[in-house]
Amino acid sequence: METITTIATAVPPYLMTCAEVKRAVQQVFQFEPRRLAPVMALFDHAQVARRYGVFPMDELIRERSLTQTAREYQEHAIALGRRVAVDCLAQAALRPNEIDLLITVSCTGYMIPSLDAYLINDLGFRANVRRLPITELGCAAGAVALARAREFVRAFPQSCVLVVAVELPSLTFQHDDPSQANLISCALFGDGAAAALVTGRAVPGAQILDTESYLFPDSLDAMGFDLKDNGLHIVLSKNVPDLVRSRIKRLVGQFLGRNGLTLNQLAACILHPGGKKILSYLEQEFDLSHDAIRPSWDVLQDYGNLSSAAILFVLREWLTKRCPASGTYGLMAGFGPGFSAELLLLRWI
Repeated sequence: METITTIATAVPPYLMTCAEVKRAVQQVFQFEPRRLAPVMALFDHAQVARRYGVFPMDELIRERSLTQTAREYQEHAIALGRRVAVDCLAQAALRPNEIDLLITVSCTGYMIPSLDAYLINDLGFRANVRRLPITELGCAAGAVALARAREFVRAFPQSCVLVVAVELPSLTFQHDDPSQANLISCALFGDGAAAALVTGRAVPGAQILDTESYLFPDSLDAMGFDLKDNGLHIVLSKNVPDLVRSRIKRLVGQFLGRNGLTLNQLAACILHPGGKKILSYLEQEFDLSHDAIRPSWDVLQDYGNLSSAAILFVLREWLTKRCPASGTYGLMAGFGPGFSAELLLLRWI
């Protein structure tokens, strides 16, 4: 039984409200009156009331070099990663040397050695612990990491895998880029980290029954980052929600069908809070009420889109607050660059 048993989350100290972000964006870009109103409406419609950053707002909007950004990313990624790793292991009553595979996930910065190497040295993991850094799967990577953890535990029963996702999208803000993609990024994304333990031991939690990866055809330009002289520039097509809507019902139907299930048999839908439009479309396609995916809406409102860590924030809400009955089923769905979808079938135990 490959089971997700504990999840820890953390955010950096600086709270940013929607109103504060709007003022900062206006200060940086000095929009003409005719463009200002639609830009401000974009932020209002995003339904992100607050999110967190590694620096105060005045510091985040300053121009910085790629060298400075890389240094800041490394410092804060290590600190947040350490924090959630320690918390997750404490919840599970495990020591670092009991972990057999350490998976680290991030797409908003770059460091070699990777985050896992720093955590191994800092926290006392075994020197021979297996390592898997995942760096280029974007928002889908949290779900992908759980799928890879499941495969490891199936191969090595009774083993334990720790997944640590750290994302700092505030450091990708581009001071001289008033494009729609950069503005949407400002409206949606927040910094944070999460850690999840997947084990083959008999423990309560969410058992991973099956997984599926899907790459949407002809969608390479839908989402991603371009690395330029001054850092990462987000690529974000306005067609992303329509891409999801065009295929997701059929994909999920086929995925559940091979497991003898249908959508109306699910007790939980753990959906990546990629944005208001994506969540609204998923509600419509799956015929769900707003309350049925309330944890996804709550994470979007209170933290923003945390990229790969977001799906773990949502799953933690289900594990700690919703608590579906033992034996019931859940669907996890994440989306990321490629454009891609990652699906997991869960059963609560």
